[in-house]
Amino acid sequence: MLEGDPAQAVIQNLKDAGCDLETMERFLALEQTGQTREQLKLLSVHRKRLLDKVHEEERRIDCLDYLVYQMKKGKRTT
Repeated sequence: MLEGDPAQAVIQNLKDAGCDLETMERFLALEQTGQTREQLKLLSVHRKRLLDKVHEEERRIDCLDYLVYQMKKGKRTT
């Protein structure tokens, strides 16, 4: 995390993690009321969304790799 103001460091970390404004505001509101468990749930949901995106992109890469493989074999398929 960044040095200096801890709240600013948390905000920057959330931004760097791709959290939208609504998620950041919710996270900070939970911080003010000491709801650490709810904060962790919120972060877990965001993490799952990011991981789902990664998996979708991996699937697309696999499709491209397969097409390249087929083309190199001389058996182009659609």
